[in-house]
Amino acid sequence: MSSPIPLSILDLALIGEGESTADALHASVALARKAEELGYERVWYAEHHNMKTIASSATAVLIAHVAANTERIRLGSGGVMLPNHAPLTIAEQFGTLAELHPGRIDLGLGRAPGTDGNTLRALRRDPMSAESFPQDVLELQGYLTGETQIPHVHATPGHGTNVPLYILGSSLFGAQLAAQLGLPYAFASHFAPAALQDAVRVYRERFQPSAQLDEPYVIAGVNVIAADDAETAQRQFAWRRRTFARGIFSRPGQRLSDEQVDALLRSPQAGHVDEMLKHTAIGEPDAVRAYLEEFRTYADADELIVAHQADSVAGRLRSVELLAEAMTLAPR
Repeated sequence: MSSPIPLSILDLALIGEGESTADALHASVALARKAEELGYERVWYAEHHNMKTIASSATAVLIAHVAANTERIRLGSGGVMLPNHAPLTIAEQFGTLAELHPGRIDLGLGRAPGTDGNTLRALRRDPMSAESFPQDVLELQGYLTGETQIPHVHATPGHGTNVPLYILGSSLFGAQLAAQLGLPYAFASHFAPAALQDAVRVYRERFQPSAQLDEPYVIAGVNVIAADDAETAQRQFAWRRRTFARGIFSRPGQRLSDEQVDALLRSPQAGHVDEMLKHTAIGEPDAVRAYLEEFRTYADADELIVAHQADSVAGRLRSVELLAEAMTLAPR
């Protein structure tokens, strides 16, 4: 029997229909507690802005709250969009988290803004900030290791915490940077699958050992809809497909109606939605396990980070439970 696949969770703190932001944040605590109980490796939260259905914009604040309400599971960002922030600020935030919750904090870093152009301006960021991403990663790393690159500037908290960094990406750029810096690489194949295999190959071929990491380490994103029966799983996938289509085709300030979404999903544009959701495990536990075992080989991944997709908190928690049982995770 093959060894269990390390599994983690990407939690977008989804605000469902008829739910409040507070409901979503309380649900994130419940999900992390369940993940801790069942043996998942970590839970990560993604930075998004100006999205009415996602409550994880203040990533470090959410991590702090969840960490205070759990005991052992690792928590982190998947990721902080570094062009939106000064590296010193992020070092101080995650240094604070590491001091409060030692050995439990991860810092995943992305290069995209995680939002639209108007919101980027509202964040007071220059659209060209992404061009300095490699230098910003090194500056941030220096603050956390205590080897600052800016004379006489130190992160307090942060200095010497050595919070582990992860490079997130969906292209060869992130793969090359992660390899050059000797950092773990997490690929966003749960919504941007096109370059997955090429990026992982480049990362593994070019990896250079570092103080943080001796050998390459790949985390691949995948969607999971595990349910007690196949019919329920397919119904949940249909909901996710419609929700995803509405999210990517609606314009700022203009939410597509149900009729418009249905029309889109009958048009050739549905192919774009289905390609983005290509890596999705759907069904009863045995079917989901078989899919993930094949996907791990396809992605050449050391760990899978799962986005549990369901239209309710109860559905997501049930998916978390069923997947853990199927993959025989060791309870913590």
